[in-house]
Order: sequence, then C-alpha cells, then structure tokens
Amino acid sequence: MYFEKAGKQNTEKTLEIVKKAVKERDIKHVVVASCTGYTAKLFKEANLGVNLVCVTHVVGFERPGESEMPEDVRRELIESGVKLLTTTHVLSGAERGISNKFGGAYPVEILAHTLRMLGQGTKVCVEVAVMALDAGLIPYNEEVIAVGGTGEGADTAVIIKPAHAAHIFDTWISEILCKPANK
Repeated sequence: MYFEKAGKQNTEKTLEIVKKAVKERDIKHVVVASCTGYTAKLFKEANLGVNLVCVTHVVGFERPGESEMPEDVRRELIESGVKLLTTTHVLSGAERGISNKFGGAYPVEILAHTLRMLGQGTKVCVEVAVMALDAGLIPYNEEVIAVGGTGEGADTAVIIKPAHAAHIFDTWISEILCKPANK
C-alpha cells in the first residue's frame, strides 16, 4: 500500500494493514514509534493480541530534560501491558552531538539518511525495531512488525527481522506493508 501523502492521516489505515498482517503472518510482536502516545494508544485499543512495544523519542528531543509523552499517558500504556522504551536513538545518539558540534556527517547518520531514501517512516521502523531488540523487549531472530511515521502518527509498517545495533547490517526487511509514495 502506498499512501498519496505522508502523515498522521494514514495512522488508522496503517493500523488496519498491521492488524491483517498479524493474523495472516502469525506475527507475535509489534513495535510502534510514538512520541506523545497517540499512535501507541490506537494500537493498544486495537487489541492485536501481540507483545506491543512502544518506542518514544528520547527525553530532551524537543526541549532539554523534557519528555514529549505526558506522564499520565506513559502510566496508562504501561498499566495496560504495553512495553515502553525511552532511550538514545540508535541511528543518531552521540553521533548527532558530534555533527552538531563539529559539522560533517558520520557513518551512523549516513546509514539513517540512506534509509530515508525509502521514506522517513522506513528509517524509523528500522531504528525502533533495533532499539527494542537491544532492550530485550522482542526476541532475537524473529520477524516482527515495526511501525513508524513521518512527523506525527504512523504511515509506514514493515515486517522486519532486526539485528542488534552492533550487527545492524544483518537487519532484514522482509516486506514493506505500507509507506508513503516518494514523489
């Protein structure tokens, strides 16, 4: 499925596509990027019957010391069984600090920009799946569905077998379920 435009308006259709793939492919784990909790709550309410992992922006992404996800939303997600991960982004992290300070591009940032050639959401899918694996929230060597977006909401979903960050090039995207058309 290719969406005409990137963005939040595709979130519910992305959820439908993921729900169908979970059933058809017997997927047991879904990793969802969610900054404010909007997307994670939609996926939680869909009762997919899977291990649902929500990966948020790092604290300080928008403003130093602040989380974009309100504490009450975090608590609600955790209490409902969603596993929540807030940590350094694997495809930026300290390297972004170096490039911000000294300029230039560094290998991990080049990897992130290469993935963006398939769309911002595809980069996010790879990133959150690797982060969830590194945190031990999904199993090693198993296909999962990763969901990401462009800005807000979800517009991209992939079936992926992530590798740990130390072996990121062993990551394999089996199928792109949906994404915005690159126009």
